[in-house]
Formats: sequence, C-alpha cells, structure tokens
Amino acid sequence: MTYAFPMGGLPDQSVNPEGRAVFTTAYAFLPAITMRDIVTSNLPGWTGTRAWIIARPLSGFAETFAQYAVEVAPGGGSDIPEPDSGAEAALLIASGEMHLVIDGIDHALGDGGYAYIAPGTKWRVTNPGQTDLRFHWIRKRYQPATDIAQPHSFVTSDRVTELRLMSNTDRWGTTRFVDPGDLRHDMHVNIVTFQPGGRIPFAETHVMEHGLYVLQGTARYLLNQDWVEVGPGDFMWLRAFCPQACEATGNEPFRYLLYKDVNRHPGLTL
Repeated sequence: MTYAFPMGGLPDQSVNPEGRAVFTTAYAFLPAITMRDIVTSNLPGWTGTRAWIIARPLSGFAETFAQYAVEVAPGGGSDIPEPDSGAEAALLIASGEMHLVIDGIDHALGDGGYAYIAPGTKWRVTNPGQTDLRFHWIRKRYQPATDIAQPHSFVTSDRVTELRLMSNTDRWGTTRFVDPGDLRHDMHVNIVTFQPGGRIPFAETHVMEHGLYVLQGTARYLLNQDWVEVGPGDFMWLRAFCPQACEATGNEPFRYLLYKDVNRHPGLTL
C-alpha cells in the first residue's frame, strides 16, 4: 500500500504550462503537477506547517466539505487545529509519524493511520519524528439530526480495516471506516480499491457530492461526459448528480480516498 501526497517543488522552465487541469460546473480535475510550493497556505494556530487546500465550500464547487493535504515539519503541529467548533474531521496519514491527542488520550499514527474526530472535540497534533509528517485532512460542518446521537471520535488504520468487496466481483471493494448503517455519521471517508481491469460497470449518478484523491495506481475515470486519465496525487471533485465511472489500468491496484455526504435529508433552501 502506498499513499500519494503532493510533490511540491516547482517545474523547471522547460515544462509546457498547458496542463490537464479542468474546472467545470459539474466537476474539477486537479492533476498532481498543479500542487506545487507556490500554492500552499500557512494555517493560523499551526507551526512548521503548510497545506494544499484542494477543495473548499464555494458556490458551484465543493458545497459540503473542505479537503487539505498537510505537511508538518519535525516538531511542528497545533494545539488548536480546528477553528470551527461545529466541524468534524477525517485524517489519513500518508507518511511520517503523528502524535494525535483526542480529548486527552494519546495516539501514535503512521502511514495508513486513520482518525475520525467528532465535532466539538478537543484535539491536537504534533510531529514527533525526524522527517516530515504528511496527512490528508477532510473537514465538514456536522449536521445534527433529531433523536440521533453525535458520533464518537476513533482511531484505526487502513492496514487493519477489512476491504469489503462489491457484489458479484472480486475486482472492486471499499475500506469502510464506519458502518454505512450508522446514522450518527453524516459523511463517509473511505478508501476505494480496484484491481487491474476492475471497473464501475455503470455511470453512477447520485445525490452525494464527492472528493477523490488518488493514493495509488492509475485509471480512466468518467467525469460527466469526459474520460480522464488519472494517477497518484490527482484530485477530483464531483458535484452531486455528476455521472461517474472508473476503469482501472496498469498492473497494480488503483486506490483513492473518497469523501461523500450521507444519511441526511437535503436542505430545501439554497
């Protein structure tokens, strides 16, 4: 298992600036080459840290979530990482070591480590290692529901969580960190895996908004009416109801980190 992360740096002057990035009303495709040093942000309350903010709530773009790729130097981190008390979070470690404290309980996470942090939780992050800590961070404003309790924070790992195969195939499965039937959760952040030659055999069209960050492997991905070649470090945002499908290529598994909003009534106002 590998976990891609932005390459940083800056292309040299011989590189043609006419790239493959696409921004439409139905989807956006941000290839890995776009995530360079000059597009990072520093974050209030964080030290020794830079972040690629690759999705944010925006009219006509991501409406329910924000997604970051965060790089923390040795000794860096934050005692107040989340500025919004109503936000929940999912963290996936790409490389390095994370010391994560959730409500006073210490956790040590390495590559593949995963954490869900419930809204209103006190948490902090530091890098205790000798190399940079790199992790993916998805933030969403939690949507309470009547008579449904708020979910609890937890820590686990991709490496110990079962890959659940889809029906009628051994080439497509999902690592689900929460039970899909648990209505406390209003978002799922999963890892989807296709074996070479595996595919989504129809154009999915549904109410869930998606963020997809490619962790490993290559594929052809249908975004609305366009087939796009994707690989490690590429990011896709898909608006609700955008048709989508996938055909894994290459000779290794194709894996991506998937966000989707779930288990709530749609709001009836814009």
